[in-house]
Amino acid sequence: MTTSFFAFGQTLPDYKVPVFNERAVRASAGILFLLAFAAFSQALLLGQFKATQVFVVAFVIEFSIRLFVNPRWAPAMIMSQWVVRGQEPEYVGAPQKRFAWGIGWALGLWMLYLLVIERSIGPLNMLVCGTCLLLMFFETAFGICIGCKLHDWLRPAQAQLCPGGTCRYTAPVGTGGHWGQGLLLLGFAAVMVVVAGWVSQGPELRGMHHPAVQVPSTHPKASEEERCKVPDFAKAMGHETIWKQHNGCL
Repeated sequence: MTTSFFAFGQTLPDYKVPVFNERAVRASAGILFLLAFAAFSQALLLGQFKATQVFVVAFVIEFSIRLFVNPRWAPAMIMSQWVVRGQEPEYVGAPQKRFAWGIGWALGLWMLYLLVIERSIGPLNMLVCGTCLLLMFFETAFGICIGCKLHDWLRPAQAQLCPGGTCRYTAPVGTGGHWGQGLLLLGFAAVMVVVAGWVSQGPELRGMHHPAVQVPSTHPKASEEERCKVPDFAKAMGHETIWKQHNGCL
């Protein structure tokens, strides 16, 4: 096995291409998704972007190390390798991962420019963040590397050693379920819509403080209007109502 400091993937005698342990890759995607989701939620719901800025810097450093040094030395990969150390490795091809991580690195650089350097907030940030979250979620939840799929579509050399053997495996007809299960899913979704409507019309939980319910203000009306003035970032995101709810201005 080749273990040089600068390398992309392990070179093992039984495989024709460099490989990664898919279990560690998926674990690292889960770690990054958790941190990204927490930061993104704070920005979306509370209008606080400091955590997102910190995560973007960490994300760019992580993927720069993966692509230009060695994934073995990337912080999230180090943690994930330790977490799955007791599991039998599942090796997948490294070339398609380089392509997929290159997409993530490009998105991270774009966010670094917009959010950290220019300190610009708007719909484009939401789109890029949402794309990153989607890619990481599919990787960690389903083992589906969307960037690897793009690699196959855009490059003549098809990927080898895909997760779950998808490079060569064709699922039998009916593997994904049948029409009865589909109807059950639709019925379940309909029930949840009804439950959501019932809950939203019901009383607040005792002991909980609704963000829209405020103690009467002792400040002059002019001060209250100034306090409830929606900032530009919330307007740019189309979240005026959410901002007002979280600041007790409705």
